Amino acid sequence: MRSYSLAYLTANRSSVLEALDIANELGYDNVGLRLRPNTVGAPYQEYINDSSIQREALARVRNNGVGVFDIEIVRIDENFNVFDFQNLFEAGAALKAKAVLVAGDDANTSRLAENYAKLCEYLLQYRMTADLEFMPWTGVKNALSALAIIHQAGTPTNAGILFDALHFGRSNTKMSDIKQIPENLLHYAQICDAKGGEHFSTQELILTAREERLLPGEGDIDIKGLFAKLPQTIPISVELPNFKRSEKMGDKAWARVALEASKRSINAGS
Repeated sequence: MRSYSLAYLTANRSSVLEALDIANELGYDNVGLRLRPNTVGAPYQEYINDSSIQREALARVRNNGVGVFDIEIVRIDENFNVFDFQNLFEAGAALKAKAVLVAGDDANTSRLAENYAKLCEYLLQYRMTADLEFMPWTGVKNALSALAIIHQAGTPTNAGILFDALHFGRSNTKMSDIKQIPENLLHYAQICDAKGGEHFSTQELILTAREERLLPGEGDIDIKGLFAKLPQTIPISVELPNFKRSEKMGDKAWARVALEASKRSINAGS
């Protein structure tokens, strides 16, 4: 049976506690939390430096049955230092998170692979996977590029590749590429929709990714085909930021619509 996680971006105006409550009320199994900003000055969910939020969040996880699946975000750039993220990993471990979302922002693939290997090794003590998300504007532009980085890193036991339907539909990743990726590297996948293609500018790619995604079925990405190819048991992260629609509806109402549309899409592909 599929499990569904409420990604940070879908309910991006909600705090950690609000996200856990929304997920519990709507029937999500897990949440994803952004406990560090993805860029300097960008929004994130306060948690690491607030002991009262930590206590309340841990109580909700224990009592409500909604877990934390993934935490965000680790960017591996040319200045990467794994120890800079220690407080993020400690927070994730306390919440029993299973995965860390990783972006590869270094054009030097040898250095990127070396740092990715260091990250995986460091995460072993926290029992979390390092899920490398390919994004066409980064140093890891498609699924096979992610696989190559993992091979260069020595294929760590907790390595992973994160498929986001948006980046699948806007990169040169092919359905046939999925066959080359061992199932043990696929820990979860993100669902959404948009207009697909490789003709978008970097600015357009980032804008859509962060605030203009569509519900499954509203775009032309082959959602049905993608999730039919991916392992049928991996959790689905519902990552559907659409700032205009969610602001008008509110995070909870939008999270409900996103979950319903995602389930329809997944069930149609089964």
